[in-house]
Amino acid sequence: MADERFEQLIADHGPHLTRFVITLTAGQRQTAEDVVQETLLRAWRNLDVVAADDESGRRWLFTVARRLVIDEARRRKSRPSEVPEHLADRLPNADDTAGSAVAGFALRQAFHGLNPIHRTVLTEVYLRHRTVEEVADDLRIPPGTVRSRIHYALRTLRLAVTH
Repeated sequence: MADERFEQLIADHGPHLTRFVITLTAGQRQTAEDVVQETLLRAWRNLDVVAADDESGRRWLFTVARRLVIDEARRRKSRPSEVPEHLADRLPNADDTAGSAVAGFALRQAFHGLNPIHRTVLTEVYLRHRTVEEVADDLRIPPGTVRSRIHYALRTLRLAVTH
């Protein structure tokens, strides 16, 4: 009897419930299917509570589904957003605003304090995104010299910022 009632509930309201949830989830089909599945699981567990008539049964299903979607949206808002691991080190730390400002100031000061030859190769390679070979051609020096200047310029910056 319970199996028949549950199958009738799915037959009567399943397609309508799925369309309703797809709308609530802004067309995210996978999320909608998960919500529908959880809604039907709760209906199965609470079959004695779900009214037998069509209108009340549909209302119960739609209410449960809507609340599941709302709960999921609240859960996503309360959790920090997930970031792929390879990008995690690029995100600013919310607690480190002053530290970032100080580090940025120290870096700018150190950059302007560099030897002009070192500052030029860093500017060309890192700020203008040019290749070592392009910079070497423009400066009429070997690529190895450009690499060497980059190495010593970065080392000087690193020492200036950490001390």
